Amino acid sequence: MAILQHLRWLYQELGLHSLYNAGLDAWLIIAARCCRMIAFGTNSLILALFFSALKFSDTYIGLFMTLTLLGDVLLSLVLTVIADRVGRRRVLLAGSGMMVASGAIFAIFENYWILLVAAVAGVMSATGGDFGPFRAIEESILSTLTRPNSRADVLAWYVTVATLGQSIGTEACGRIVHFLENLEDWTLVDAYHTVFWMYTGVGILNIIFMSLLSDKCEAQTIMKTESDVEEAEAFLPAAESAQEMEERTSQSLNEQPKPTKVDKQSLFSLSLISQETRSAMFKLWFLLFLDSLADGMTAYSLTTFYMDQKFHLLKSTLGDITSISYFLSFLSSLSAAPLCRRLGLVNTMVFTHLPSSVAVLLFPLPNQIALTVILLMIRTGFNNMDQAPRAAFIAAVVKPEERTAIMGITSMLRTLASTAGPTVTGILAGHQHFWIAFVTAGALRIAYDLGLFAMFVNMKLYQHEEGGPGEMRTVDARQSSDEEELRDLVSPSLATRTSIESDATTHAR
Repeated sequence: MAILQHLRWLYQELGLHSLYNAGLDAWLIIAARCCRMIAFGTNSLILALFFSALKFSDTYIGLFMTLTLLGDVLLSLVLTVIADRVGRRRVLLAGSGMMVASGAIFAIFENYWILLVAAVAGVMSATGGDFGPFRAIEESILSTLTRPNSRADVLAWYVTVATLGQSIGTEACGRIVHFLENLEDWTLVDAYHTVFWMYTGVGILNIIFMSLLSDKCEAQTIMKTESDVEEAEAFLPAAESAQEMEERTSQSLNEQPKPTKVDKQSLFSLSLISQETRSAMFKLWFLLFLDSLADGMTAYSLTTFYMDQKFHLLKSTLGDITSISYFLSFLSSLSAAPLCRRLGLVNTMVFTHLPSSVAVLLFPLPNQIALTVILLMIRTGFNNMDQAPRAAFIAAVVKPEERTAIMGITSMLRTLASTAGPTVTGILAGHQHFWIAFVTAGALRIAYDLGLFAMFVNMKLYQHEEGGPGEMRTVDARQSSDEEELRDLVSPSLATRTSIESDATTHAR
């Protein structure tokens, strides 16, 4: 019995109950992202190495990544702004088709300009991150499908399975490249082309997942669940007929606020965003600009390229190191939701991201592979723990009808900030000053962390959710609830005895 109670506590603590209650659409989105990040994980390992094997200079490699990120900015901006009008599922299907096309071109061609056009016009992760139209729309859908008290749990799993996918992708990529390279009549470039065919296959799988999503994922769909109808029926008079109840339900649905229509003349302006939301988001966007610029300078594809140049590692060894670091990120992401419940969203974002920032700052200092790997593990292990709290924070700050646009703009600005990073790093690497990129990036990330804490730690959340700020729980209340739950688990016999004594007293009275 005690074991079952502890398993139940773990089930609640890890947010699995929230994930289960989120429904099939949420599961499909999370599964699609896991598969997609497997493909993006392969890119983080081999993309810079692929261009290096084709004898392109470091400057050209940095320029390629910058222009690819610029293409992602334009693609994300257009698709996320029109997603609620055209249909979220249609946009996600279009993005998946672009992913398939880009992968196929990389698997066939070796011309720099053809590859550049395929990456800019399609979906090709230049840094191993989830750029393009997917993430902003998927986070908006998940925010729509979940309630405030379960949203952080579901978004945490959305991030967690992504890091697991990256871990699988980098490990498989390193092993496959090492195996194919040693085959007779196979070159290193041929092995890379094979990996891009895998990328294409994952894009096809992503199309299948997106095609299975239901109407509940669309912005203008208003659904009434069976439990909601039963709950409403319990409060109706017993003599009320089924026809009267149907009329009442229909009237209630008609009274629901209609989603804001997007004016064609203001698609690319902020006029549709409320002043209150803009005030908060301008500050957050400035901080995210710093963080994303730093991420662009030290993207994982550039980090593995740096380690390959400095230590001349086997591709399988490099894949093993990167895969283990991603797996540590997967394990740490499991604790993101419990930390959010105890520390709050902002504190979790800051104090889990800060160790990763310090690791980036110190990364170029060691001359031994062991210390370098340890710093990489710290960086990657803590790096993604702020993602789910950040998405939940944005969803808690903005109005529900603004989420898709705000998350799209946020994704676009982050990608735009990342674009300058690879070019700067490529120029530094070409002049034998690769290490400066890591020091600068670490300093920018630390500034982001401290600025986030200073600006948002006392901000009120969930003001636009049903029930308003009253649904929020303070840190003390969260800790009190957790302590009571732990006491019940540790001494269930005492709780049972107290209950029996209370019942006996009641009967005696």
